[in-house]
Amino acid sequence: MTITVNGEAREMSPDASVGDLVMAMGLPQRGIAVAVDGEVVPRGRWDRSLHEGAGIEIVTAVQGG
Repeated sequence: MTITVNGEAREMSPDASVGDLVMAMGLPQRGIAVAVDGEVVPRGRWDRSLHEGAGIEIVTAVQGG
C-alpha cells in the first residue's frame, strides 16, 4: 500500500502498523511523535494498523537553547 510520510510517498506492506513504519525508517522508539491523518498516536498504540493513502507526520524532539 502507498502512504504519505512527511509529504513523501512510501510503500508499506498491507498489514503494516505505525510501529512497523517507525522501525522501517530506522527511527528511535523514543523522542518522536507520530500522527496518522492528523491524530497523534501514543507510543503504546503503535500497533495501530495503517491504511492505504494514510497521511503520516513524524516529528523528532530536538533539544536546544
